[in-house]
Amino acid sequence: MILPLLRSAAVARDGLPAWRARSLRTTVLACAALALARPGIAQVAATPDPTVSELKKLSVEELMDIEVTSVSKQPEKLLDAASAIQVITNEDILRSGASSIPEALRLADNLDVARQNSHDWNISARGFNTDLANKLLVLVDGRTVYTPLFSGVFWDVQDYLLADLDRIEVISGPGGTLWGANAVNGVINITTKNAKDTQGGLIETGGGTDLQGFAAARYGGKLAPDVYFRVYAKYFDRANEGTARGKDATDGWNMSRGGFRIDSTASPQNPLTLQGDLYSGDEDVTTGGTGRVSGGNLLGRWTHTLAPDSDLSLQLYYDRTHLASPKPSNGFVPAGTLTDDLDTYDLDFQYRFPVGRSHRLIWGLGYRFTRDDVGNAPSLVFLPARLDQRLFSGFVQDEIALAPSLTLTLGSKLEHNDYTGVEVEPGTRLQWNFADRRMLWAAVSRAVRTPSRIDRDLQEPTGLPAPFPSSILNGGPDFRSETVVAYELGYRAELGAKLSGSLSFFFNDYDHVRSTTPAPLTATSFGFPLVFQNNLEGETHGAELSFTYQMREGWRLHGGYTLLREHLHVKPGQVDFSHGLNETADPGQQFSLRSSVDLPRNVELDSGLRWVDTLHNNNGPNPGTVPGYFELDVRLGWHPTRSLELSLVGQNLLHDHHPEYGFPGPAREEIQRSVYGKATWRF
Repeated sequence: MILPLLRSAAVARDGLPAWRARSLRTTVLACAALALARPGIAQVAATPDPTVSELKKLSVEELMDIEVTSVSKQPEKLLDAASAIQVITNEDILRSGASSIPEALRLADNLDVARQNSHDWNISARGFNTDLANKLLVLVDGRTVYTPLFSGVFWDVQDYLLADLDRIEVISGPGGTLWGANAVNGVINITTKNAKDTQGGLIETGGGTDLQGFAAARYGGKLAPDVYFRVYAKYFDRANEGTARGKDATDGWNMSRGGFRIDSTASPQNPLTLQGDLYSGDEDVTTGGTGRVSGGNLLGRWTHTLAPDSDLSLQLYYDRTHLASPKPSNGFVPAGTLTDDLDTYDLDFQYRFPVGRSHRLIWGLGYRFTRDDVGNAPSLVFLPARLDQRLFSGFVQDEIALAPSLTLTLGSKLEHNDYTGVEVEPGTRLQWNFADRRMLWAAVSRAVRTPSRIDRDLQEPTGLPAPFPSSILNGGPDFRSETVVAYELGYRAELGAKLSGSLSFFFNDYDHVRSTTPAPLTATSFGFPLVFQNNLEGETHGAELSFTYQMREGWRLHGGYTLLREHLHVKPGQVDFSHGLNETADPGQQFSLRSSVDLPRNVELDSGLRWVDTLHNNNGPNPGTVPGYFELDVRLGWHPTRSLELSLVGQNLLHDHHPEYGFPGPAREEIQRSVYGKATWRF
């Protein structure tokens, strides 16, 4: 009932200032112009990046040897990563037919991805996938995409040219020891390609029923010896979804985006990266009105290599986001518009080096400053409206080789935030490579979810005079960090030339979980306002299975299964308005099976079947469900020439429409069957 407060706020934005709109249009047009012509600054002929059919078809062994960095903040093989990690490769993304990052994340078996409507997604790992999901840390090229409004991610603005993504690393389980607060149930690390690997041009366009129209252009060239660049621009327009009654949901949206990346290895021991993006979009809201989302970022990173296993790096980024959301009347005060402008400045340093023959040490320091400026609506208020916050952090981790096949990892993150002061997130992992290309691992770690502005600063005014309640819902001035202590056990192996897989088990113990506590009941208060407190506790446990099987040359299967059991309850002697139901909205089981086949005459056939168990959610103290469902996505691709690719994609083919989230009712939005075609030209 109360916590979909920002679901619409997250996606409905007012217009940009004229100067910013002109700046964005200029950037996008400039990127497109550069993408359509070889620039004079290129000093050598650019080599087009490979088509999907020419991408290296990794063997099962090569897939297990993919290099990942999210588990230990240093390069290591996937096979040796002591964590429940999965990797979505560029080939996986392009051959799936995904048209957005949230759609691509369906390829990770250890995530719960639920689409609410045309532009809203709920994404989490190991539970807690509510409207305000806040226990998953997401990074794009080292930049945290995070809003202090609710400690979560606005998925509608996380976008990129998918052809330029290198990989997505998805960790289920706490990552606070290295990544800090809010990496409670998982970490998603999205990495884009080095500019050197995207030389040449790319143009793609298409359209269909849901994804009505889209176009993108990218060009990569050379600025100087060993200095490479790329620029890109893209645009899409999505149609409305529908409601349970078959009516138009009026939630269509469009987005334009442009950006660049420069990578230099002019000094081989000192690689440099500079990159940035601008975006703007309009989004319709089912409760009425059209809003806008906009923003931009700029990131610089310098790495100094001291030895093959020793380096230091310094990263600095600036991120600006703007949202404006028309908020309906709450029955007491009139409708209005909520705006939010967030500026983030982040500095990060890390240093890794060996100590003797048995230790690999890595440590780092960080500083983040945010300025959040809210324009309050009559029905939704943040006080203070303007808030500056500072985050200081440091971490250290030591990998200790106890034996040739046995490694112990110890570490901790230490952070100081303005709400709760010092937070400590220790962790330990044990890895045993007991046989060739087979590994067992175990971990115990602690992570925290620090308070957000919703938890502390929110008010829903009534406008009523005393002695009646002045608000419906308030943040809690003493709201503290939610905590988890997680116990994990996992196995990863290459079981021959055709089969690889991983299996993990987890038990998570949560404390101080958010509750909505009524005020004392009187003749005039009626139990209001509700106040956010930390009156819930409980545990979750489950298992995650993933496998890849090479049926034959040119035909690969990938499957996954997750099991989740959640048991949250109100602490003894405490009260929660929602009876412990408000923080979880998760299926108990999920299953997926993907097939990727190379057919004769340069034809590709890719399909993905998924089953999602019944989802239990709530509307205040009243429980509800989203029925379990099977769905099927299919892509047919053809390469008539080396430079041209044509594809046809069908999504959600088993139903005319089906819900993936939301409380039962005639207004619940449902995701419709859709088809789109795409043409891609590389030059």
